[in-house]
Amino acid sequence: MLVQEFLENSVDQNPEKTALICGTKRWRYIDIENQANRIANALVEAGFQRGDRALLNLPNGPELVIAIFSILKAGGVFVVVNPSMKSAKLTYILQNCQARVIFTSSPQFLKSEEALPDLRLVISVGNDNLDQNAANWQENNFYDLSAEYSNDRPICKNIDLDLACLIYTSGSTGEPKGVMSDHSNIDFVSSSIIKYLENTPDDIIINFLPLSFDYGLYQLLMTFKFGGTLVLERGFQFPAQILNRISQEKVTGLPGVPTIFAMLLQMNISHWDLSHLRYLTNTAAALPPSHLLRLHQLIPQAKIYSMYGLTETKRTLYLPPDQVEIRPSSVGIPIPGTEVWLEDETGKRLGANQVGELVIRGRHVMRGYWNDPETSSRIFRPGHLPGERICYSGDYFRRDEEGYYYFVARKNDFIKSRGEKVSPVEVERALYLMEGVVEAAVVGVPDPVLGQAIKAYIVTNGSPITKNQVLLHCRSHLEDYMVPKFIEFCPDLPKTNSGKVDRLSLAQMNA
Repeated sequence: MLVQEFLENSVDQNPEKTALICGTKRWRYIDIENQANRIANALVEAGFQRGDRALLNLPNGPELVIAIFSILKAGGVFVVVNPSMKSAKLTYILQNCQARVIFTSSPQFLKSEEALPDLRLVISVGNDNLDQNAANWQENNFYDLSAEYSNDRPICKNIDLDLACLIYTSGSTGEPKGVMSDHSNIDFVSSSIIKYLENTPDDIIINFLPLSFDYGLYQLLMTFKFGGTLVLERGFQFPAQILNRISQEKVTGLPGVPTIFAMLLQMNISHWDLSHLRYLTNTAAALPPSHLLRLHQLIPQAKIYSMYGLTETKRTLYLPPDQVEIRPSSVGIPIPGTEVWLEDETGKRLGANQVGELVIRGRHVMRGYWNDPETSSRIFRPGHLPGERICYSGDYFRRDEEGYYYFVARKNDFIKSRGEKVSPVEVERALYLMEGVVEAAVVGVPDPVLGQAIKAYIVTNGSPITKNQVLLHCRSHLEDYMVPKFIEFCPDLPKTNSGKVDRLSLAQMNA
């Protein structure tokens, strides 16, 4: 199946159903379909061809949703970037993916036509216009195009092995890398997730995560695939407004990340009617077991899915809700239709209770990195079957006797202190057991004797916790070499655009 058929099939089955809710406006499936067809026809007439890339520099909203499906309908590849991205990084991605089209609400950054020789069309969303006479590209207004062209469905020539999108990684260790996802990758993994979440057309999903983050993007794609309703928000700056929205729209599915759930747990959520919530999902980073169990107590009717994934495979593991209280620190088992195992540094497969790198096999293993064969060959390696790709995650896990996996650390996150390898996650789990700790992050800092000393950053709920109390708590829960040498209390932790704790920023502060 092609990704644009997620929308088209839902239109054919139930055209009048509400597909999208943004602010005060509601969009039916037929509305999204017609608008996407018009923009797609405009792209085709402008010379946009099968396989061309189009970059989307837009905030969450109906225009972004329509643009994604219009690019697919025109046979192209969409590339969503965070609208807050700085112009230098944005220009790099435009150059790297050789984008022919850009949809943007901030066209002013396009100043040097020489730096973007492949760009042919700028589609402005909003009232801002590009104040220059560019020889290389033409400019059109999104709303003008959506009014001028036919809403007939374009003729499709793609097959499911064609690329559907590039998802650029954060680039914390270098320039951003574009993960290549073909239609079959997206179709398979969407179906797998829908299966274990037991989604139906009656589900109403809220999404406040940016669509540039694959976790946010897939809320849109999956909802349109199973024919549900998506409540799309700009962000999570005002939690009370989000809770109001969940209550008013009778939301059934709530995807979040640990930082968001930590904020909710500091609020008295009993003021809102959350009785329609059927499930919560968490990924991006492990949800502390104490938070997971507390969420289960506060919203008892909602199933909680703790999950693990990476952009290179989208989703890899999930913890069935009936295991939440039994093994709350696990991120579960392989998603339906996939296989994983652990290897040591020599490539030997490991058994239960051994720590090794997670290796992933399945139709969700993406095509590699755009225009980067060297990095692709390190991460995406040949499998046992001729021509097969498997993914080496770079993350270390442990598997228990019953086949459930436990995240240990990212390959580059291990702290080497006193000659021992320390997992930051293990120290953080101990910190979360302490009353009053809302968020915790652990990094290694240079030390002339230890090599690296362990430093813990802690956000509290206002409780008068002292450094000595933290150290006593850690000594009672951790081995000596894992006890932090330094403790720092802070009002909040730096975050990436996807809501993860920015460990690189914390480490650089202590370099």
